[in-house]
Amino acid sequence: MKRTLKTLAVAALAIGLTASTASAQVLFWSNQAVPVEETQKMREQVLKAFPGGVDFQPQEPGPFITRIQAETEAGSGAIGVVGGLYGDLANFADSWVDLSDVDLSGVTVSPAFMELGKFGTAEQKFLPWMQANYVMAANKQALQYLPEGADINNLTYDQVIAWAKNLAEQTGSPKFGFPAGPKGLKHRFFQGFLLPAFTGSEVTKFRSAEAEQAWGKFKELWQYTNPASTNYDFMQEPLLTGDVWLAFDHIARLSEAFNQKPDDFVAFPAPSGPKGRAFMPVLAGIAVPKSAPDVAKSKELIKYMMQPEQQVATLLATNFFPTTDAALPAELPASARALGPAVQAMTSSPDALPALLPVGLGDKAGQFNQVYIDAFERIVLANQDVRQVLDQQADTLRQLMVTTGAPCWLPDAPSEGPCPVE
Repeated sequence: MKRTLKTLAVAALAIGLTASTASAQVLFWSNQAVPVEETQKMREQVLKAFPGGVDFQPQEPGPFITRIQAETEAGSGAIGVVGGLYGDLANFADSWVDLSDVDLSGVTVSPAFMELGKFGTAEQKFLPWMQANYVMAANKQALQYLPEGADINNLTYDQVIAWAKNLAEQTGSPKFGFPAGPKGLKHRFFQGFLLPAFTGSEVTKFRSAEAEQAWGKFKELWQYTNPASTNYDFMQEPLLTGDVWLAFDHIARLSEAFNQKPDDFVAFPAPSGPKGRAFMPVLAGIAVPKSAPDVAKSKELIKYMMQPEQQVATLLATNFFPTTDAALPAELPASARALGPAVQAMTSSPDALPALLPVGLGDKAGQFNQVYIDAFERIVLANQDVRQVLDQQADTLRQLMVTTGAPCWLPDAPSEGPCPVE
């Protein structure tokens, strides 16, 4: 009885919402660009020229999900386009229209991201809208110490280790820096870059022989890492002071180095391992609900949002980078001019291997991160036996996946039930 009442209430809400917002404009429902300044820029600089107009309504997580659920269950609604992070859209994967027939007029989108937009189906459930990411950065003084034959835009982990070794030995002190401080994003490096590059997995192969090899490589790199790294939260600061010449971090935590001293630094993709160039995108997509009032008009807005002019305008409005081959104008801030091409090169590389942010963990996401942090601290900082640590941490990870019931996400293969830890 309670379920029936809830369903009726949800349907009534959806019908009411539909009636109250009926308009020729496309309702763009988003959990991105929520801050007032970003909202204003989206409306005035990104969406204003769309024929017929757009009603852009950014929402906090609760209202964002509630209304999508209401209109989905009612089978009709007012929302024409939904913008959200990958994990948000994945929660409603069966509710989106197939966008395979949207003609992007020659725009090239990251193939890896287009594949993510299918959720493992044959249909294009969303189009990649915008992204943030993590990249490498170096002081230009470090370039002369690159290993012979190395291409900065196509490095391997072995070449990064050799580069860090050259820097340490030839400059007299370790110059590689890593965000291993209390608020550093070290766990994202292990989850999304190092382990997937060697194992092709973020969860299932956590304790594999390939994972053991990955941690061994990082221990090699740690020999040539500035010991102050355990205090670094943002790598832009030690890059600016010159304490670090080579670093990895989120683009937002590198940007001030490029803005303050644009001629001193260069940005480039993360290295590749045996399984590919793994990276962890913060990916937002745009989708059309099956309950949309005018699917054809919604698809027109989708196409509009993917064009170069709108992709660049979205970057200026939100600081999220394009997912397409849109050319970045010269008048962008120095950080965007430097970091954007590095992100683009990484995500469009032939061996690109996206490793997604955790999906389906709810309030246990922090515990998931701690598994990787503990592994780092025990293996690298405390020099404990790699195999023993991985076996023990795998038990913790397995229990967490069972408790949450979270199925696997990319790059792991889809699972029925909790993602297995082998």
